[in-house]
Amino acid sequence: MSEQKNENNIENEQISCDICLKEIPISEAKSEEANDYVAHFCGLECYDQWRKQDTSDKD
Repeated sequence: MSEQKNENNIENEQISCDICLKEIPISEAKSEEANDYVAHFCGLECYDQWRKQDTSDKD
C-alpha cells in the first residue's frame, strides 16, 4: 500500500519549466543535463529555445 502512495506522490509532483516557468508534472517533463544540473522543459518549443540560448552563450 505504501508503494502505491509513493507512486501517486511522484505522479502528482510538480516542477517549473526552466524557460517559461509553467508548472508541469515531473512525469511529463522533458529533461536535459547541462553544466552539472538538470533542466526541465514543458515541451519541445521551450527545449529548442533553451538549446538556442545555450549555443549563443558559448559564442
